[in-house]
Amino acid sequence: MVLFLIQLIALVLWSVVNSSLLNFNDQEEKKDLIPPPPNIENFTAGFSHQMADVMWIRSIQDFDYCENEIAKQRCKGNSWLYQMLDATTRLDPNYRMPYAMGALALSIIISDIEGASALFDKSVIQFPTDWKILYRAGYHALLEEKNNLKAAERFDKAADHGAPKWLKGMAGRLYNKEGHKEDVDRLLAELSASEENKWIAERMKKRIQKGE
Repeated sequence: MVLFLIQLIALVLWSVVNSSLLNFNDQEEKKDLIPPPPNIENFTAGFSHQMADVMWIRSIQDFDYCENEIAKQRCKGNSWLYQMLDATTRLDPNYRMPYAMGALALSIIISDIEGASALFDKSVIQFPTDWKILYRAGYHALLEEKNNLKAAERFDKAADHGAPKWLKGMAGRLYNKEGHKEDVDRLLAELSASEENKWIAERMKKRIQKGE
């Protein structure tokens, strides 16, 4: 109990300091936020879920914080926000919100592309049947990573678990671009087997034939 109290006090102090520490540069106020301690999950004394909640609440207070901008609207990898979200998901691996919303914040709000990729990769492993996470992870792979095959696999799985079936068509075109003919044939067969989805298969065939 004494050990837990010491750890809890340390966490509270870290949170307070993290919230209030300011550097002043050229008379402009600039936050200098402190990332979580390494291996924080080893110091929870059985209260990892509660600590994860604290970390998540702290993270969303500064979703737009980028401490090291390497280009216009592009944050350097391993950002403060990524470290906070990574620690949160280590403390509570089943905490869906940091995966679903945190990865989007990294990708869209501060453009920590490397951090977003790492968190999306964790998310699809932890939630392999969550189509919304798979769908978002697929678009990140397509638009930010420029990885057609990775995007195709995620769109394909998303459509298997509740996403709109037209994602199968998108996955097929991406598979085709990467020369994965066996996956294209598999998708066409799956879609053609259902009366409801035959039109998607036909559109997919036409677009592939046009080289789109």
